[in-house]
Amino acid sequence: MAGALTRVVLASQSPRRRDLLDLIGVAHEVRPADVDESVRDGEAPDAYTQRLAREKAAVVAALEPDAVVVAADTTVVIDGEILGKPADAAEAEAMVRRLAGRAHEVYTGIAVRRGAREASAVERVRVTFRALSEAEVRAYVATGEPMDKAGAYGIQGYGATIVERIDGDYFAVMGLSLVRTVALLREVGAVYPFGPLRDAAT
Repeated sequence: MAGALTRVVLASQSPRRRDLLDLIGVAHEVRPADVDESVRDGEAPDAYTQRLAREKAAVVAALEPDAVVVAADTTVVIDGEILGKPADAAEAEAMVRRLAGRAHEVYTGIAVRRGAREASAVERVRVTFRALSEAEVRAYVATGEPMDKAGAYGIQGYGATIVERIDGDYFAVMGLSLVRTVALLREVGAVYPFGPLRDAAT
């Protein structure tokens, strides 16, 4: 039987990740982590996203030693190139244009930390866009939705109408694989009883 309630801190300012924890009834606080998100020379997408998630978790765990910290990082990859958040509308249009009518990969690294205990993993999802006209590309970017998202799209908003196929975890594309997060939480001693997290019974 699970023990006392577990305090959870989300090391992210992403409203999508907050919504996903709310969706499964996990009460949490938000404390974003400020880390350098530059890609290192020769760093593979899976290693990159997992490293950033772990670094974010470590930064916040040092400030919140009594909490379980959940951190994540999501990136989009096409033709072997990592696409981050667009700097402006022109770059967003270029990204969406490049993804249109093609498949790409989404990598979401997840890390949970409780004191010195840590568990992390990466979810990889293949996403296919339908073909888009130039007018559609411009109209989508004009909604503003792409501007704070890796790869310049959000699958949970207007972008849902341009994603033709997903092979993998939908929630990972949103920014946090819930099934993987629950498994990682269990590794650091937090039980998910379909509601607020509790400490594992000792």
